[in-house]
Formats: sequence, structure tokens, C-alpha cells
Amino acid sequence: MPGNGTRGCGGPARREVLGAAGVAVCGLALAGCGSASAGPTQASGIKGKVIAKTADVPVGGGVLVDEWKIVVTQPSQGVYKAYSAICTHKGCTVGTPEDNVITCACHGSEFAADSGKPTKGPATAPLTAYQVKVEGDGIVVA
Repeated sequence: MPGNGTRGCGGPARREVLGAAGVAVCGLALAGCGSASAGPTQASGIKGKVIAKTADVPVGGGVLVDEWKIVVTQPSQGVYKAYSAICTHKGCTVGTPEDNVITCACHGSEFAADSGKPTKGPATAPLTAYQVKVEGDGIVVA
């Protein structure tokens, strides 16, 4: 009988088709969230590129560089740091640093602007660090 979950004419039952579709959708939804176990990677093709201007990065604060998903900080006068802007908890983009703290608005994780290490969970892994240097008025990925 059609509609009772049995096979008709050798094809899959309606419940089997709907169940398989549901599993596929759930799998895609979970993959989209990202995870700390996947491990953040550094943006490719940025070595030697100016990612920010020193004048744009305030002491104790920073800037978010959307183009490469990088956050640049100046934890103390003349000291510049750069990290992946992808939170290690669930893959959200962190916000612009303030008071030497990088905060993820999605779940409230906080990271130290001088080390990228988590200071408040739920994130437990540090942000991926980039080596940077100052060339003229630019901050360049080394």
C-alpha cells in the first residue's frame, strides 16, 4: 500500500528516502559550524603583504582585516601582533580588539591581544598566530 512505509514497485520506501535526506541535511549543517578539531589554517598568499597600517592600529586595540580574516593588535606601544580572526571554538569571526582583549561575539570567548591565548571560554585553543614586522608605516606578514 502506498504511504505505509513499504516498498512499492521495488523502489525505496518514503520513510527511507526522507530519513536519508534528513541525515544529509544534518551532516551539512554540522559541517558548516566548523570545529576546533579541524584546526585553523593560515591564509595563503599573504606573506610579504601589508595587512594594515601602523596608524590604524591603536595601542591596546586593533583592527580586523576582513580580506584575510586576520586581526592585528598593538598590545603595547610599537609591538604589533597578528592572529587568525577565526575563533577556535566554532569558527565564528572575532571582533575588533578592545582593552587588549579579542572577543568572539558568537559564544563569548576572549583571547589575549598579546598572545592569542584564550582567557575566557568556551574556546580552549589559541588563535593561529602570524609573524609580522613593520616596514615603513605598514605591518607586513613575515
